Amino acid sequence: MNYTFLKLGSFFALLGVVLGAFGAHGLKSYLTVDQLATFDTGIRYQFYHALALILLAILTAPMKNSPWLRNAGWLFTAGIICFSGSIYLLACRIFLGIESWWWLGPITPIGGTLFIIGWGMLFFAAIKQE
Repeated sequence: MNYTFLKLGSFFALLGVVLGAFGAHGLKSYLTVDQLATFDTGIRYQFYHALALILLAILTAPMKNSPWLRNAGWLFTAGIICFSGSIYLLACRIFLGIESWWWLGPITPIGGTLFIIGWGMLFFAAIKQE
């Protein structure tokens, strides 16, 4: 088992619960319905990929610590930070007073691309095991 990915997956899942509760209760008065929906998208993708990291942690033993799995895990981690992190900041930028941070927008699709490549790595790890 890869305990690094288990720790990362558990941390991102825990953070997803905290941010989800904060978004639903703490930000409800400050964000528009559209901004809250955007924030929720970040939470959802963070959770999907936190669970994917936990799955990768479990798969590393039977798949002999595949480099494809390791790469997928690091891509999922970077994707969570780039995609979900930028989504949270974009949704809250007026609230946080960072409206001028124009460069946040292009970070979101970079994170999405990292997720896609990570899933491709998982796919190739499965092919390599056959």
